[in-house]
Amino acid sequence: MPGRGLEDVVAAQTAISDIDGRLGRLFYVGYDIHELAENSTFEETVWLLHHLKLPTQDELDQIADQLGVERDLDDFVLRLMPTMAEQTSPMSMLRTTVSAMSAHDPDGWDQSPDANYRKAMRLVARFPTVIAMYDRIRKNLDVIKPNPKLSHAGNLLYMLLGHEPEEEMARVLDICLILHADHTMNASTFAARVAASTLSDIHSAITAAIATLKGPLHGGANEAVMNMLLKIDDPGKVEAHVKKLFAEKKKIMGFGHRVYKTEDPRATVLRKLAKQVGEHVGETKWYEMSLTVEEVVKAEKGLYPNVDFFAASVYYGLGIPVDLFTPIFAASRVSGWTAHVREQYDDNRLIRPESDYIGPRNQHYISIDQRG
Repeated sequence: MPGRGLEDVVAAQTAISDIDGRLGRLFYVGYDIHELAENSTFEETVWLLHHLKLPTQDELDQIADQLGVERDLDDFVLRLMPTMAEQTSPMSMLRTTVSAMSAHDPDGWDQSPDANYRKAMRLVARFPTVIAMYDRIRKNLDVIKPNPKLSHAGNLLYMLLGHEPEEEMARVLDICLILHADHTMNASTFAARVAASTLSDIHSAITAAIATLKGPLHGGANEAVMNMLLKIDDPGKVEAHVKKLFAEKKKIMGFGHRVYKTEDPRATVLRKLAKQVGEHVGETKWYEMSLTVEEVVKAEKGLYPNVDFFAASVYYGLGIPVDLFTPIFAASRVSGWTAHVREQYDDNRLIRPESDYIGPRNQHYISIDQRG
């Protein structure tokens, strides 16, 4: 019998990504994530997820140009952003803004495959713009317009920080975006496909995905990891702090995974990036503290770090505000979400699982004056 939470239930067939949990391997369209992280770019990965093949140079130029051109927000969303910055948390902003984007999408309510592909590319292109604009407005800083000449990762850091990033740091974020782009039938991707299976529009499906990622059991672990490190602050106090949390039966975020039985392959890459960023900015404390946390958790519980653990110190070293860690994750994952939504549309069947009823049976109605 399938486990709780639909564990071991196959909800869809997909050609987009695959996991070997026993060996700790992740594949996008059959390509190992380590090869893609070493050799690919995020733009190339977006093409791969949506077209199920690596692009030619002309195709790569095409998608890079398309993402660059589509970064600007329409006037409706621009007018909405000050209210979002004043009234909402980052993930609430992202959820509401993406839903609002549907009202003024150039393709309107056209549900054709070509229109949905263009909508998907607009969503991928505009997530960084929305996130950066929100952050700068709430800090009373000048909004930085997107630069179509910069890479997706470079432009994100440029709009967020107000200056063009060094090439090495832009490449670090680029690799992070590749690592986070897709991950089979995770909770948010499943939510997107459920919405799409009703033939709801792509903006609704992505809104459902964001709403699902917003929950702390799915998104937010990277933020929790960094907040823990900031709270400890002293490398000499890490071991005692972690053991105290275990004694209090509290969870250490960023460890363990529903699918992987060994180390998350993305964590392997992110551990190296955390060291690289720390050395580049001249502050290796957070990386070193992370290594100590990892050692203690492995020794005490036998758990391996997942994608969120080392991502925390990478993002922090890049200068990304802690409460934007999950939205930045979404800025990558929207490439996979939209690919899954389009795949769902291509061979759709309404997703409607059964439930196991455990309530009382054979009851009979009693008038209200006779109820105890």
